[in-house]
Amino acid sequence: MVASRSARERKAAMQAGPLARVRIEVGADDQFVYKISCSECTAKGHRPWSAYRPGTDNGFMAAMDRWVFHLKEQHPASDAPCLEFLPEAEQRLHERRMQHEAARTRPD
Repeated sequence: MVASRSARERKAAMQAGPLARVRIEVGADDQFVYKISCSECTAKGHRPWSAYRPGTDNGFMAAMDRWVFHLKEQHPASDAPCLEFLPEAEQRLHERRMQHEAARTRPD
Protein backbone atom coordinates (compact mmCIF):
# COMPACT_ATOMS: atom_id res chain seq x y z
CA MET A 1 0.00 0.00 0.00
CA VAL A 2 1.35 3.43 -0.95
CA ALA A 3 1.47 5.94 1.89
CA SER A 4 -0.68 9.03 1.54
CA ARG A 5 0.86 12.46 1.18
CA SER A 6 -0.19 13.39 4.71
CA ALA A 7 1.31 10.17 6.13
CA ARG A 8 4.58 10.86 4.30
CA GLU A 9 4.53 14.42 5.61
CA ARG A 10 4.06 13.25 9.20
CA LYS A 11 6.88 10.70 8.88
CA ALA A 12 9.26 13.25 7.33
CA ALA A 13 8.39 15.78 10.06
CA MET A 14 9.06 13.20 12.76
CA GLN A 15 12.45 12.33 11.23
CA ALA A 16 13.40 15.98 10.68
CA GLY A 17 12.89 16.84 14.34
CA PRO A 18 11.30 19.67 16.32
CA LEU A 19 12.98 22.57 14.46
CA ALA A 20 11.54 21.50 11.11
CA ARG A 21 8.34 22.48 9.40
CA VAL A 22 7.61 19.96 6.65
CA ARG A 23 5.19 20.30 3.75
CA ILE A 24 4.79 18.04 0.78
CA GLU A 25 3.28 19.40 -2.39
CA VAL A 26 2.71 17.84 -5.79
CA GLY A 27 4.92 19.32 -8.49
CA ALA A 28 4.13 20.02 -12.14
CA ASP A 29 5.47 16.56 -13.00
CA ASP A 30 3.06 14.91 -10.50
CA GLN A 31 5.94 14.04 -8.15
CA PHE A 32 6.08 14.88 -4.45
CA VAL A 33 8.05 18.03 -3.63
CA TYR A 34 9.38 18.12 -0.07
CA LYS A 35 9.67 21.54 1.56
CA ILE A 36 11.49 21.56 4.89
CA SER A 37 11.91 24.90 6.63
CA CYS A 38 13.61 25.87 9.88
CA SER A 39 11.52 27.36 12.67
CA GLU A 40 14.49 29.39 13.96
CA CYS A 41 16.59 30.50 10.96
CA THR A 42 15.77 33.05 8.32
CA ALA A 43 17.04 33.60 4.79
CA LYS A 44 16.40 36.47 2.42
CA GLY A 45 15.05 38.84 5.02
CA HIS A 46 12.04 37.52 6.89
CA ARG A 47 11.57 34.20 5.06
CA PRO A 48 12.45 31.01 6.95
CA TRP A 49 15.49 29.06 5.83
CA SER A 50 14.29 26.20 3.62
CA ALA A 51 15.70 23.02 2.09
CA TYR A 52 13.50 23.61 -0.97
CA ARG A 53 15.48 24.63 -4.04
CA PRO A 54 13.57 25.84 -7.13
CA GLY A 55 14.46 23.92 -10.26
CA THR A 56 16.49 21.23 -8.52
CA ASP A 57 15.81 17.88 -6.97
CA ASN A 58 13.39 18.27 -4.07
CA GLY A 59 12.59 14.63 -3.49
CA PHE A 60 12.76 13.17 0.00
CA MET A 61 16.47 12.28 -0.01
CA ALA A 62 17.68 15.57 -1.50
CA ALA A 63 15.59 17.72 0.83
CA MET A 64 16.46 15.65 3.89
CA ASP A 65 20.17 15.74 3.01
CA ARG A 66 20.07 19.56 2.84
CA TRP A 67 18.16 19.63 6.13
CA VAL A 68 20.71 17.34 7.83
CA PHE A 69 23.55 19.62 6.69
CA HIS A 70 21.63 22.66 7.97
CA LEU A 71 21.16 21.04 11.38
CA LYS A 72 24.82 20.02 11.57
CA GLU A 73 26.02 23.53 10.68
CA GLN A 74 23.46 25.80 12.36
CA HIS A 75 22.06 23.69 15.21
CA PRO A 76 24.82 21.29 16.31
CA ALA A 77 23.09 20.57 19.63
CA SER A 78 19.93 19.45 17.84
CA ASP A 79 18.82 15.87 18.39
CA ALA A 80 16.77 15.04 15.30
CA PRO A 81 16.40 11.40 14.20
CA CYS A 82 17.53 12.28 10.66
CA LEU A 83 21.05 13.08 11.93
CA GLU A 84 21.80 9.38 11.95
CA PHE A 85 21.87 9.62 8.14
CA LEU A 86 24.65 12.25 8.12
CA PRO A 87 27.39 9.85 6.89
CA GLU A 88 25.20 8.73 3.96
CA ALA A 89 24.31 12.35 3.13
CA GLU A 90 27.99 13.28 3.12
CA GLN A 91 28.75 10.34 0.83
CA ARG A 92 26.01 11.37 -1.63
CA LEU A 93 27.32 14.95 -1.62
CA HIS A 94 30.85 13.71 -2.31
CA GLU A 95 29.60 11.54 -5.19
CA ARG A 96 27.64 14.45 -6.72
CA ARG A 97 30.68 16.70 -6.50
CA MET A 98 32.88 14.06 -8.14
CA GLN A 99 30.35 13.58 -10.97
CA HIS A 100 30.09 17.33 -11.48
CA GLU A 101 33.88 17.68 -11.55
CA ALA A 102 34.24 14.79 -13.99
CA ALA A 103 31.61 16.30 -16.30
CA ARG A 104 33.25 19.72 -16.09
CA THR A 105 36.73 18.46 -16.97
CA ARG A 106 35.65 15.91 -19.60
CA PRO A 107 36.74 16.93 -23.12
CA ASP A 108 33.87 17.30 -25.55
